[in-house]
Amino acid sequence: MTIVFLEGRIYLLATMVPESRTKLIAVVDDDELVRISLQRLLKAAGFAVTLFGSAEDLLKAGQFTEIACLIADIRMPGMSGLDLQAKLKAEGGSTPIVFITAHGDEKMRLQAMRAGAVGFLAKPFDAAILLDRIRAALEAFNGSNDLV
Repeated sequence: MTIVFLEGRIYLLATMVPESRTKLIAVVDDDELVRISLQRLLKAAGFAVTLFGSAEDLLKAGQFTEIACLIADIRMPGMSGLDLQAKLKAEGGSTPIVFITAHGDEKMRLQAMRAGAVGFLAKPFDAAILLDRIRAALEAFNGSNDLV
């Protein structure tokens, strides 16, 4: 992966080996620009991606058996990312979750990690670190994708 600075903007050039297209990554974030940016990054890395503007939208979609990894914001209107994690866990879900946040603190990080999150990244985060967390989660969970 190469980062290029041009006219005050940062561009990410992906030069990675594509992952299996069967591994669907769900992104849950209320910020549309974050969702679109993550979609581009993940597609460039070879993942299939589905986007949700809220935790409630994810829950309504019913795609749980297809999702191999979940990337979720912590602070969103309505249900927070931590509340989503608790709900999924209470329903027996084991899909790995990587949290991203601009408002996180150590207490939130510890809560998320103790509840089973595989990553907790502060925005802005390094794209390579996010991809590493996703790949490690997919390997560790060996494709387990039963959110409910």
